[in-house]
Amino acid sequence: MANIKIERLNHTYQEVISTILMREVKDEEIKFVTITGVDITSDLSFAKIYYTVLDEEKKETTAKALEKASPFIRTKLAESVNVRHTPELKFIYDTSIAYGEHIEKIIDKINEKKDK
Repeated sequence: MANIKIERLNHTYQEVISTILMREVKDEEIKFVTITGVDITSDLSFAKIYYTVLDEEKKETTAKALEKASPFIRTKLAESVNVRHTPELKFIYDTSIAYGEHIEKIIDKINEKKDK
């Protein structure tokens, strides 16, 4: 039953953090961040926030900006979601989309060789 609660919190945090980044954070480096997932620990003390950016070249500056804005985002998250303890936020760049594109290119090359 605890897993259902954590899954709901993961989804809720993903929505709320996306809204906070879009509407309340003033830093322009963070405006075009997409939250792809949230993974909260079972004791609700830490949350890994997975994100991607539109421009790959701004990956490092976005990571620094997110780290700097993390306390503000956590405060806004605590105001929005009614839980006893708001977890510490750790922003992690999500490489799964880039990995998926890489696999797709490999499959396309294999299919091209088969067609020849």
